[in-house]
Amino acid sequence: MAIEYTKQVIKHFSNPRNVGEIKNPDGKSMEGNPACGDMVSLTIKVDGKTKKISDIKFKSYGCASNIATASVLTEFAKGKKIDDAKEITWKQVMDKLGGLPKIKIHCSVLAVDTLKSAITDYERKNGLLKEDPDVLSEKNIKLRLKSVVNPATGADLISSNMVSSYFQKDGKIVVNLKICKDHEYAENIEEEIEEHVSTLNGFKSAKVKYSCK
Repeated sequence: MAIEYTKQVIKHFSNPRNVGEIKNPDGKSMEGNPACGDMVSLTIKVDGKTKKISDIKFKSYGCASNIATASVLTEFAKGKKIDDAKEITWKQVMDKLGGLPKIKIHCSVLAVDTLKSAITDYERKNGLLKEDPDVLSEKNIKLRLKSVVNPATGADLISSNMVSSYFQKDGKIVVNLKICKDHEYAENIEEEIEEHVSTLNGFKSAKVKYSCK
């Protein structure tokens, strides 16, 4: 079945904004999973005085939604102060595109996660981090799980109470979900979980357990 895209998605896919790579960027990041086919790289320039994103460019490897979400995100983030840019949500990006097909919602999440990682890179280089978000801890695992969306509802796993528990031991992460293994998006959700937690420092493996109770 063909995927239907909005006019805004087609517009940004056909003529993406801010494509490319900034030389000597203040912050950079690449997020995604080549096995799944969607990846985004972002480079940013930050004005030292105003702390605003003065320039931002992206490269995308993936589908029309992946390109469109990265494109509209760069327009949205350019000119914003770092602290304001960190507050951009995937729902805002999706709304600016007039919506996305359920199975493509993760593209807006990927775009926002990549921006936040580029900002983290900038803050790390400039000694501005209060706590490193890439450290393998239960707090950071939870933050990563909040970036995983259930396509059936459009809500993240934490706010929708789909996670019964999660923990890690020696770099091995276990996530217990309150859904059956035959859930229509179980495979998609499992792939997204591993993709998001795999970049934590010290990560070794991820295992998802299901429960219909």
